[in-house]
Formats: sequence, structure tokens, C-alpha cells
Amino acid sequence: MATAIDTSVVTQTYCVYIRAPQAAIWDAITKTEWTQRYGYASRVDYELRAGGAYRAYATEAMLAMGAPEVMVEGEVLEAEPPRKLVQTWHALFDPQIAAEAVTRVTFEIDEAQGGVTRLTLTHELDGAPMTAALVGGAVPNTGGGWPFVLSDLKTLLETGTSLAG
Repeated sequence: MATAIDTSVVTQTYCVYIRAPQAAIWDAITKTEWTQRYGYASRVDYELRAGGAYRAYATEAMLAMGAPEVMVEGEVLEAEPPRKLVQTWHALFDPQIAAEAVTRVTFEIDEAQGGVTRLTLTHELDGAPMTAALVGGAVPNTGGGWPFVLSDLKTLLETGTSLAG
């Protein structure tokens, strides 16, 4: 018996305030020397121009568990350092999720008051219900999705160490 999956339009938005300058947050999102220090510790490659490629790579531990080398791929749609990055996002680490629609992620980095910067991440997940559950942190034993990644990013930038230490 087939189970119906809700494929309605889903957009997830997360906002976090970080005691760090815009440029530091931009670098932490787009540069491998930072992305390997928080979240899923993936190496990333960004071509920071409209039409440029984006790739997030598996760690050694992920590869040892059978993950593909490229875990997530996409295309940069808009890059306005250090304020805004818009890209597509297509997970490749699971065949069912890879078969879903390509989604869209927007990072907006806005100065707030008192040396604090607001990072807003919007993930448009139209036609990608399994991806929505995964990145929303609703799938057990998968790491916590965007809430975990953003919490770890904030912790790293404010303390110098990730949640894992």
C-alpha cells in the first residue's frame, strides 16, 4: 500500500543573531576552512557568481559509511558579498531525496545593533517533502538539519569552538 506524501509548497525560514560581523558570517558559509569546523563538517566549493557551481563534499567518515563524494550540489543564483547568497540545493546522498525537486536556499546577512548580525536562512522546498523533513531536523539520527547547522555556526563564531568541541 502506497503512503501519500504531502508535496505542497513548503518554505522553512530560520533566523539567528550572531555576535560577529557580516564578513565573518559570509566567510563561514562560503569558505571550506570554516565549513569544515561546524555543522556536518563538509568541505564546500562555491563559484560566487550567478551561474556558478556549489558543491558540498562528504567527510572521510561519511565516505566510510558509503556516502557519495558530492553530498549536495547546486547553482549560485545571486551572490552579493557579504550580504546575500541565493543558490539551488540538491541533495545526492540518498536516492529518494535525490529524485525530489531541486530546492532553493537564501542566506541574508544583515547588520543589527551592538555588533550583532542577523542571519536569515530561507529554504524553499516546493515538491521536496523528504528534503523538507531532513533539513527541518525532523528525521531522527540525521544530525538536526538547519537548526543544528545554524546553532553550530553561531557557537563557532562566538566562542571559537563548535558544539562538538
